[in-house]
Amino acid sequence: MAAPAWRKLFTRRMSSSFFDPPPPVRSRRVVVTGLGMVTPLGCGVETTWKRLIEGDCGIRALTPQDLKMNGFDTETQTYTYDQLTSKVAAIVPCGTNPGEFNEDLWFNFKEHRSMARFIGYALCAAEEALKDANWMPTDPDQKERTGVSVGGGTGSISDILDAAQLICEKRLRRLSPFFIPRILINMASGHVSMKYGFQGPNHAAVTACATGAHSLGDATRMIQFGDSDVMVAGGTESSIDALSIAGFCRIGEGSGILVLEELEHAKNRGAKIYAEIRGYGMSGDAHHITQPHADGRGAILAMTSAFKQSGIHPKQVDYVNAHATSTPLGDAIEANAIKHIFSDHATSGALALSSTKGAIGHLLGAAGAVEAIFSVLAIHHGIAPLTLNLSKPDPVFNDAFMPLTASKEMPIRAALSNSFGFGGTNASLLFTSAP
Repeated sequence: MAAPAWRKLFTRRMSSSFFDPPPPVRSRRVVVTGLGMVTPLGCGVETTWKRLIEGDCGIRALTPQDLKMNGFDTETQTYTYDQLTSKVAAIVPCGTNPGEFNEDLWFNFKEHRSMARFIGYALCAAEEALKDANWMPTDPDQKERTGVSVGGGTGSISDILDAAQLICEKRLRRLSPFFIPRILINMASGHVSMKYGFQGPNHAAVTACATGAHSLGDATRMIQFGDSDVMVAGGTESSIDALSIAGFCRIGEGSGILVLEELEHAKNRGAKIYAEIRGYGMSGDAHHITQPHADGRGAILAMTSAFKQSGIHPKQVDYVNAHATSTPLGDAIEANAIKHIFSDHATSGALALSSTKGAIGHLLGAAGAVEAIFSVLAIHHGIAPLTLNLSKPDPVFNDAFMPLTASKEMPIRAALSNSFGFGGTNASLLFTSAP
Protein backbone atom coordinates (compact mmCIF):
# COMPACT_ATOMS: atom_id res chain seq x y z
CA MET A 1 0.00 0.00 0.00
CA ALA A 2 1.26 3.48 -0.88
CA ALA A 3 2.61 5.62 1.94
CA PRO A 4 0.08 8.15 3.22
CA ALA A 5 0.43 11.72 2.04
CA TRP A 6 1.47 13.02 5.47
CA ARG A 7 4.46 10.65 5.54
CA LYS A 8 5.59 11.76 2.08
CA LEU A 9 5.27 15.43 3.07
CA PHE A 10 7.20 14.87 6.31
CA THR A 11 9.99 13.12 4.40
CA ARG A 12 10.22 15.99 1.88
CA ARG A 13 10.41 18.57 4.66
CA MET A 14 13.13 16.68 6.50
CA SER A 15 15.26 16.48 3.34
CA SER A 16 15.04 20.17 2.43
CA SER A 17 16.45 23.30 3.96
CA PHE A 18 14.31 25.06 6.54
CA PHE A 19 14.88 28.28 4.64
CA ASP A 20 13.83 27.01 1.20
CA PRO A 21 11.26 29.42 -0.31
CA PRO A 22 7.65 28.15 -0.29
CA PRO A 23 6.29 26.78 -3.55
CA PRO A 24 4.24 29.29 -5.57
CA VAL A 25 0.48 29.20 -5.05
CA ARG A 26 -1.04 27.82 -8.22
CA SER A 27 -4.22 29.14 -9.72
CA ARG A 28 -6.57 26.29 -8.94
CA ARG A 29 -10.12 26.50 -10.30
CA VAL A 30 -13.01 25.08 -8.27
CA VAL A 31 -16.11 23.41 -9.69
CA VAL A 32 -19.32 21.89 -8.31
CA THR A 33 -19.65 18.15 -8.94
CA GLY A 34 -22.32 17.04 -6.45
CA LEU A 35 -25.49 18.37 -4.81
CA GLY A 36 -27.57 17.25 -1.82
CA MET A 37 -30.56 18.83 -0.08
CA VAL A 38 -33.01 18.44 2.77
CA THR A 39 -35.58 21.25 2.69
CA PRO A 40 -39.18 22.07 3.62
CA LEU A 41 -40.04 21.22 -0.01
CA GLY A 42 -38.75 17.69 0.44
CA CYS A 43 -35.77 15.44 0.90
CA GLY A 44 -33.51 15.36 -2.17
CA VAL A 45 -32.43 17.73 -4.93
CA GLU A 46 -34.83 16.43 -7.58
CA THR A 47 -37.88 16.68 -5.31
CA THR A 48 -37.00 20.12 -3.99
CA TRP A 49 -36.11 21.64 -7.37
CA LYS A 50 -39.20 20.27 -9.11
CA ARG A 51 -41.53 21.63 -6.43
CA LEU A 52 -39.69 24.97 -6.37
CA ILE A 53 -40.01 25.76 -10.06
CA GLU A 54 -43.63 24.55 -10.07
CA GLY A 55 -44.48 27.09 -7.39
CA ASP A 56 -45.13 24.77 -4.45
CA CYS A 57 -44.68 26.10 -0.92
CA GLY A 58 -43.04 24.34 2.02
CA ILE A 59 -44.26 26.86 4.61
CA ARG A 60 -47.24 25.80 6.72
CA ALA A 61 -49.06 26.25 9.99
CA LEU A 62 -47.20 25.02 13.06
CA THR A 63 -48.85 22.45 15.34
CA PRO A 64 -48.14 21.33 18.93
CA GLN A 65 -47.09 17.99 17.46
CA ASP A 66 -44.26 19.72 15.55
CA LEU A 67 -42.80 20.88 18.87
CA LYS A 68 -43.12 17.38 20.31
CA MET A 69 -41.30 15.85 17.34
CA ASN A 70 -38.38 18.18 17.95
CA GLY A 71 -37.86 17.11 21.53
CA PHE A 72 -39.98 19.60 23.47
CA ASP A 73 -41.43 18.51 26.80
CA THR A 74 -44.83 16.93 26.11
CA GLU A 75 -46.40 18.19 29.34
CA THR A 76 -45.75 21.85 28.60
CA GLN A 77 -45.82 21.94 24.78
CA THR A 78 -49.51 22.88 24.45
CA TYR A 79 -49.17 25.71 26.94
CA THR A 80 -46.05 26.99 25.17
CA TYR A 81 -47.65 26.64 21.74
CA ASP A 82 -50.54 28.84 22.85
CA GLN A 83 -48.06 31.54 23.88
CA LEU A 84 -46.28 31.72 20.51
CA THR A 85 -47.00 34.94 18.64
CA SER A 86 -46.26 33.23 15.32
CA LYS A 87 -47.44 29.77 14.39
CA VAL A 88 -45.94 29.54 10.91
CA ALA A 89 -42.82 27.57 10.01
CA ALA A 90 -41.05 25.90 7.09
CA ILE A 91 -40.63 22.34 8.35
CA VAL A 92 -38.82 19.44 6.71
CA PRO A 93 -41.42 16.75 5.88
CA CYS A 94 -40.57 13.58 7.79
CA GLY A 95 -41.75 10.05 7.11
CA THR A 96 -41.09 7.01 4.95
CA ASN A 97 -42.69 8.22 1.73
CA PRO A 98 -40.57 9.32 -1.26
CA GLY A 99 -39.28 12.85 -0.76
CA GLU A 100 -39.56 12.70 3.04
CA PHE A 101 -36.75 12.65 5.60
CA ASN A 102 -36.69 9.18 7.11
CA GLU A 103 -35.24 9.41 10.61
CA ASP A 104 -34.74 5.66 10.84
CA LEU A 105 -32.19 5.81 8.01
CA TRP A 106 -30.00 8.33 9.83
CA PHE A 107 -30.49 7.60 13.53
CA ASN A 108 -30.27 4.19 15.14
CA PHE A 109 -30.78 4.09 18.92
CA LYS A 110 -27.10 4.58 19.74
CA GLU A 111 -26.62 7.42 17.22
CA HIS A 112 -29.82 9.18 18.26
CA ARG A 113 -28.33 9.71 21.72
CA SER A 114 -25.25 11.50 20.35
CA MET A 115 -26.63 13.24 17.26
CA ALA A 116 -29.10 16.10 17.10
CA ARG A 117 -31.45 16.53 14.16
CA PHE A 118 -29.31 19.18 12.41
CA ILE A 119 -26.52 16.60 12.18
CA GLY A 120 -28.89 14.05 10.63
CA TYR A 121 -29.97 16.58 8.00
CA ALA A 122 -26.32 17.21 7.13
CA LEU A 123 -25.53 13.49 6.87
CA CYS A 124 -28.52 12.93 4.59
CA ALA A 125 -27.65 15.84 2.28
CA ALA A 126 -23.94 14.92 2.27
CA GLU A 127 -24.63 11.34 1.19
CA GLU A 128 -26.80 12.53 -1.69
CA ALA A 129 -24.13 15.01 -2.78
CA LEU A 130 -21.32 12.43 -2.61
CA LYS A 131 -23.33 9.87 -4.58
CA ASP A 132 -24.23 12.55 -7.11
CA ALA A 133 -20.53 13.38 -7.48
CA ASN A 134 -19.62 9.68 -7.59
CA TRP A 135 -16.97 10.37 -4.97
CA MET A 136 -16.68 7.62 -2.38
CA PRO A 137 -12.90 7.24 -2.13
CA THR A 138 -11.27 4.25 -0.45
CA ASP A 139 -7.66 5.18 -1.24
CA PRO A 140 -5.89 6.71 1.82
CA ASP A 141 -4.34 9.53 -0.23
CA GLN A 142 -7.73 10.50 -1.66
CA LYS A 143 -9.30 10.52 1.80
CA GLU A 144 -6.50 12.75 3.06
CA ARG A 145 -7.17 15.15 0.19
CA THR A 146 -10.92 15.35 0.91
CA GLY A 147 -12.21 17.73 3.57
CA VAL A 148 -15.48 18.86 5.12
CA SER A 149 -16.79 22.39 5.72
CA VAL A 150 -20.33 22.30 7.11
CA GLY A 151 -21.57 25.13 9.33
CA GLY A 152 -24.73 25.96 11.22
CA GLY A 153 -26.43 28.91 12.82
CA THR A 154 -27.83 27.82 16.18
CA GLY A 155 -26.99 24.17 16.82
CA SER A 156 -29.58 22.22 18.80
CA ILE A 157 -31.63 24.71 20.82
CA SER A 158 -34.13 21.98 21.76
CA ASP A 159 -31.37 20.13 23.66
CA ILE A 160 -30.46 23.33 25.50
CA LEU A 161 -34.13 23.77 26.43
CA ASP A 162 -34.27 20.24 27.80
CA ALA A 163 -31.09 20.83 29.83
CA ALA A 164 -32.48 24.08 31.24
CA GLN A 165 -35.61 22.20 32.30
CA LEU A 166 -33.46 19.72 34.25
CA ILE A 167 -31.79 22.62 36.06
CA CYS A 168 -35.16 24.15 36.95
CA GLU A 169 -36.37 20.81 38.28
CA LYS A 170 -33.10 20.22 40.19
CA ARG A 171 -32.41 17.06 38.23
CA LEU A 172 -29.07 18.09 36.73
CA ARG A 173 -27.57 14.65 37.35
CA ARG A 174 -29.94 13.36 34.68
CA LEU A 175 -28.11 15.44 32.05
CA SER A 176 -26.92 13.20 29.22
CA PRO A 177 -23.15 12.87 28.70
CA PHE A 178 -23.94 13.40 25.02
CA PHE A 179 -25.39 16.87 25.68
CA ILE A 180 -22.30 18.80 24.57
CA PRO A 181 -21.61 16.70 21.41
CA ARG A 182 -25.25 17.14 20.42
CA ILE A 183 -25.21 20.95 20.54
CA LEU A 184 -21.78 21.75 19.08
CA ILE A 185 -22.19 23.10 15.55
CA ASN A 186 -18.94 21.61 14.27
CA MET A 187 -20.24 18.11 15.01
CA ALA A 188 -22.06 18.11 11.67
CA SER A 189 -18.69 18.36 9.91
CA GLY A 190 -17.25 15.92 12.39
CA HIS A 191 -19.85 13.22 11.76
CA VAL A 192 -19.59 13.59 7.96
CA SER A 193 -15.81 13.34 8.24
CA MET A 194 -15.99 10.25 10.46
CA LYS A 195 -18.60 8.47 8.36
CA TYR A 196 -16.54 8.64 5.16
CA GLY A 197 -13.03 8.78 6.62
CA PHE A 198 -12.23 12.21 5.16
CA GLN A 199 -9.02 13.50 6.77
CA GLY A 200 -8.66 16.80 4.95
CA PRO A 201 -9.70 20.14 6.51
CA ASN A 202 -12.51 19.74 9.06
CA HIS A 203 -14.15 23.15 9.32
CA ALA A 204 -17.38 24.75 10.54
CA ALA A 205 -18.35 28.38 9.98
CA VAL A 206 -20.85 30.03 12.34
CA THR A 207 -21.92 33.36 10.86
CA ALA A 208 -25.66 33.44 11.43
CA CYS A 209 -27.63 33.59 8.16
CA ALA A 210 -24.45 33.87 6.06
CA THR A 211 -23.08 30.57 7.39
CA GLY A 212 -23.87 28.40 4.36
CA ALA A 213 -22.28 30.86 1.93
CA HIS A 214 -19.19 31.33 4.09
CA SER A 215 -18.81 27.56 4.41
CA LEU A 216 -18.78 27.22 0.63
CA GLY A 217 -16.46 30.18 0.12
CA ASP A 218 -14.03 28.99 2.77
CA ALA A 219 -14.02 25.49 1.25
CA THR A 220 -13.34 26.99 -2.18
CA ARG A 221 -10.27 28.76 -0.86
CA MET A 222 -9.03 25.60 0.84
CA ILE A 223 -9.01 23.95 -2.58
CA GLN A 224 -7.48 27.00 -4.27
CA PHE A 225 -4.64 27.09 -1.74
CA GLY A 226 -3.99 23.37 -2.05
CA ASP A 227 -5.24 22.24 1.37
CA SER A 228 -7.48 19.71 -0.37
CA ASP A 229 -8.67 18.57 -3.79
CA VAL A 230 -12.29 17.89 -2.78
CA MET A 231 -14.48 19.55 -0.14
CA VAL A 232 -17.90 18.50 1.14
CA ALA A 233 -19.35 21.89 2.04
CA GLY A 234 -22.57 23.63 3.04
CA GLY A 235 -24.83 24.41 5.96
CA THR A 236 -27.43 22.74 8.16
CA GLU A 237 -30.11 23.85 10.61
CA SER A 238 -32.83 22.30 12.75
CA SER A 239 -34.66 25.07 14.51
CA ILE A 240 -38.30 24.08 14.93
CA ASP A 241 -38.50 24.47 18.69
CA ALA A 242 -40.44 26.85 20.91
CA LEU A 243 -37.51 29.12 21.80
CA SER A 244 -36.25 29.57 18.22
CA ILE A 245 -39.73 30.23 16.87
CA ALA A 246 -40.47 32.71 19.66
CA GLY A 247 -37.19 34.51 18.95
CA PHE A 248 -37.34 34.60 15.16
CA CYS A 249 -41.15 34.52 14.71
CA ARG A 250 -40.86 32.96 11.23
CA ILE A 251 -38.29 30.28 10.57
CA GLY A 252 -37.25 27.31 8.44
CA GLU A 253 -34.93 24.32 8.65
CA GLY A 254 -32.97 21.98 6.39
CA SER A 255 -29.55 21.40 4.88
CA GLY A 256 -27.70 22.02 1.63
CA ILE A 257 -24.42 20.26 0.82
CA LEU A 258 -22.23 20.62 -2.28
CA VAL A 259 -19.21 18.65 -3.40
CA LEU A 260 -16.57 21.13 -4.54
CA GLU A 261 -13.60 19.93 -6.52
CA GLU A 262 -10.44 21.20 -8.15
CA LEU A 263 -11.12 21.43 -11.89
CA GLU A 264 -8.32 19.20 -13.17
CA HIS A 265 -9.06 16.62 -10.46
CA ALA A 266 -12.70 16.53 -11.60
CA LYS A 267 -11.78 16.32 -15.28
CA ASN A 268 -9.23 13.54 -14.74
CA ARG A 269 -11.83 11.29 -13.12
CA GLY A 270 -14.56 12.19 -15.62
CA ALA A 271 -16.82 13.87 -13.07
CA LYS A 272 -20.06 15.62 -14.01
CA ILE A 273 -19.59 19.37 -13.57
CA TYR A 274 -22.60 21.56 -12.74
CA ALA A 275 -20.90 24.94 -12.49
CA GLU A 276 -17.74 26.76 -11.49
CA ILE A 277 -17.29 28.99 -8.44
CA ARG A 278 -15.71 32.11 -9.90
CA GLY A 279 -16.04 34.59 -7.04
CA TYR A 280 -16.41 34.76 -3.27
CA GLY A 281 -16.80 38.13 -1.58
CA MET A 282 -17.03 38.95 2.12
CA SER A 283 -17.61 42.15 4.09
CA GLY A 284 -18.86 43.62 7.35
CA ASP A 285 -21.46 46.35 7.74
CA ALA A 286 -19.80 47.74 10.88
CA HIS A 287 -23.13 49.36 11.63
CA HIS A 288 -25.80 47.48 13.62
CA ILE A 289 -26.40 43.98 14.96
CA THR A 290 -29.46 43.33 12.79
CA GLN A 291 -29.98 46.25 10.37
CA PRO A 292 -27.77 46.89 7.33
CA HIS A 293 -26.52 50.38 6.67
CA ALA A 294 -29.07 52.41 4.71
CA ASP A 295 -26.74 52.82 1.73
CA GLY A 296 -26.13 49.06 1.46
CA ARG A 297 -22.38 49.48 1.66
CA GLY A 298 -21.81 46.04 3.21
CA ALA A 299 -23.71 44.22 0.45
CA ILE A 300 -22.01 46.36 -2.19
CA LEU A 301 -18.56 45.52 -0.81
CA ALA A 302 -19.30 41.77 -0.76
CA MET A 303 -20.65 41.72 -4.33
CA THR A 304 -17.81 43.95 -5.57
CA SER A 305 -15.24 41.62 -4.03
CA ALA A 306 -16.84 38.57 -5.68
CA PHE A 307 -16.74 40.28 -9.09
CA LYS A 308 -13.11 41.41 -8.70
CA GLN A 309 -12.08 37.87 -7.89
CA SER A 310 -14.08 36.39 -10.76
CA GLY A 311 -12.75 38.48 -13.62
CA ILE A 312 -16.20 38.79 -15.18
CA HIS A 313 -18.43 41.82 -15.63
CA PRO A 314 -21.80 42.28 -13.88
CA LYS A 315 -23.47 42.47 -17.29
CA GLN A 316 -22.55 38.82 -17.81
CA VAL A 317 -24.74 37.79 -14.86
CA ASP A 318 -28.23 36.64 -15.78
CA TYR A 319 -29.70 35.68 -12.40
CA VAL A 320 -29.45 36.90 -8.81
CA ASN A 321 -30.72 34.85 -5.89
CA ALA A 322 -31.26 37.61 -3.32
CA HIS A 323 -30.91 37.19 0.43
CA ALA A 324 -34.30 38.96 0.69
CA THR A 325 -35.91 37.82 3.93
CA SER A 326 -39.13 39.78 3.32
CA THR A 327 -38.28 42.59 5.73
CA PRO A 328 -39.18 45.91 4.07
CA LEU A 329 -36.01 47.66 5.26
CA GLY A 330 -33.57 44.87 4.41
CA ASP A 331 -35.09 44.01 1.04
CA ALA A 332 -35.09 47.63 -0.15
CA ILE A 333 -31.48 48.13 0.91
CA GLU A 334 -30.36 44.95 -0.85
CA ALA A 335 -32.32 45.90 -3.97
CA ASN A 336 -30.64 49.30 -4.14
CA ALA A 337 -27.24 47.65 -3.58
CA ILE A 338 -27.92 45.28 -6.50
CA LYS A 339 -28.95 48.24 -8.68
CA HIS A 340 -25.73 50.01 -7.69
CA ILE A 341 -23.61 47.02 -8.76
CA PHE A 342 -25.48 46.16 -11.97
CA SER A 343 -26.34 49.72 -13.04
CA ASP A 344 -28.44 49.80 -16.23
CA HIS A 345 -28.17 46.00 -16.54
CA ALA A 346 -30.60 45.83 -13.59
CA THR A 347 -33.29 47.71 -15.49
CA SER A 348 -32.66 46.34 -18.98
CA GLY A 349 -34.97 43.35 -18.55
CA ALA A 350 -32.02 40.95 -18.88
CA LEU A 351 -31.34 40.44 -15.18
CA ALA A 352 -33.64 38.00 -13.38
CA LEU A 353 -33.99 38.44 -9.62
CA SER A 354 -35.78 36.26 -7.09
CA SER A 355 -35.85 35.16 -3.48
CA THR A 356 -36.46 31.45 -3.07
CA LYS A 357 -37.23 32.02 0.63
CA GLY A 358 -40.84 32.53 -0.45
CA ALA A 359 -41.04 28.76 -1.00
CA ILE A 360 -38.76 27.36 1.73
CA GLY A 361 -38.66 30.04 4.41
CA HIS A 362 -35.44 31.28 5.97
CA LEU A 363 -33.19 28.32 6.77
CA LEU A 364 -30.77 30.40 8.86
CA GLY A 365 -27.37 28.65 8.78
CA ALA A 366 -28.44 26.45 5.88
CA ALA A 367 -29.92 29.26 3.78
CA GLY A 368 -26.76 30.29 1.93
CA ALA A 369 -25.92 26.72 0.92
CA VAL A 370 -29.46 25.82 -0.21
CA GLU A 371 -29.75 29.07 -2.19
CA ALA A 372 -26.33 28.44 -3.72
CA ILE A 373 -27.64 25.08 -4.94
CA PHE A 374 -30.66 26.82 -6.44
CA SER A 375 -28.29 29.21 -8.23
CA VAL A 376 -26.23 26.30 -9.56
CA LEU A 377 -29.38 24.50 -10.75
CA ALA A 378 -30.61 27.71 -12.39
CA ILE A 379 -27.43 27.70 -14.50
CA HIS A 380 -27.54 23.95 -15.10
CA HIS A 381 -31.19 23.82 -16.20
CA GLY A 382 -31.55 27.31 -17.66
CA ILE A 383 -34.44 28.18 -15.33
CA ALA A 384 -34.71 31.17 -13.00
CA PRO A 385 -36.93 30.19 -10.04
CA LEU A 386 -39.79 32.42 -8.95
CA THR A 387 -40.42 34.41 -5.78
CA LEU A 388 -43.42 32.75 -4.18
CA ASN A 389 -46.08 34.64 -2.20
CA LEU A 390 -45.15 38.01 -3.71
CA SER A 391 -48.15 40.15 -4.60
CA LYS A 392 -47.17 43.78 -3.96
CA PRO A 393 -43.47 44.42 -4.63
CA ASP A 394 -41.85 47.40 -2.98
CA PRO A 395 -41.76 50.50 -5.25
CA VAL A 396 -37.96 50.21 -5.23
CA PHE A 397 -38.36 47.41 -7.80
CA ASN A 398 -39.10 49.84 -10.62
CA ASP A 399 -38.88 49.50 -14.39
CA ALA A 400 -37.82 46.00 -15.45
CA PHE A 401 -36.07 45.33 -12.14
CA MET A 402 -38.76 43.06 -10.72
CA PRO A 403 -38.63 39.84 -8.71
CA LEU A 404 -39.77 36.86 -10.77
CA THR A 405 -43.38 35.92 -10.07
CA ALA A 406 -43.14 32.81 -12.24
CA SER A 407 -40.22 30.49 -13.03
CA LYS A 408 -38.62 31.53 -16.30
CA GLU A 409 -36.71 29.45 -18.82
CA MET A 410 -33.74 31.46 -20.03
CA PRO A 411 -30.02 31.03 -20.75
CA ILE A 412 -28.12 31.64 -17.51
CA ARG A 413 -24.38 32.11 -17.97
CA ALA A 414 -23.68 33.29 -14.44
CA ALA A 415 -25.60 33.58 -11.16
CA LEU A 416 -24.94 35.56 -8.00
CA SER A 417 -26.15 34.36 -4.58
CA ASN A 418 -26.23 36.77 -1.62
CA SER A 419 -26.29 35.91 2.09
CA PHE A 420 -26.28 38.42 4.94
CA GLY A 421 -26.27 37.67 8.67
CA PHE A 422 -26.79 39.23 12.08
CA GLY A 423 -23.77 41.16 13.25
CA GLY A 424 -23.41 42.70 9.80
CA THR A 425 -21.63 39.78 8.15
CA ASN A 426 -22.08 39.46 4.36
CA ALA A 427 -21.13 36.92 1.71
CA SER A 428 -21.65 36.74 -2.06
CA LEU A 429 -20.98 33.71 -4.25
CA LEU A 430 -20.63 33.99 -8.02
CA PHE A 431 -21.20 30.87 -10.13
CA THR A 432 -20.71 30.44 -13.88
CA SER A 433 -21.61 27.68 -16.29
CA ALA A 434 -19.40 24.60 -16.39
CA PRO A 435 -16.03 25.19 -18.12
